[in-house]
Amino acid sequence: MLDLYQKVSLNRDFPEYNLVKGDIATINALVPHPEQGEDGYVLEIFNAVGESINVIIVPISAVESLKENEILSVCSLIKS
Repeated sequence: MLDLYQKVSLNRDFPEYNLVKGDIATINALVPHPEQGEDGYVLEIFNAVGESINVIIVPISAVESLKENEILSVCSLIKS
């Protein structure tokens, strides 16, 4: 189980939210699945200057801890 307010990376794409594998989010809450399926995390997504741009719910298996050997990068939300 990961900690609340921990920064994590997505390990898969979420095109419905315009998010891709490797995007960074912050865990805001753990939510139980209503029908005994996989529990989820409420994630808050921030832009590069720290403004909140979305709050989503994803399965726990869709995120992973950040690692020492990773670096952050920037991508545009606007697809050309």
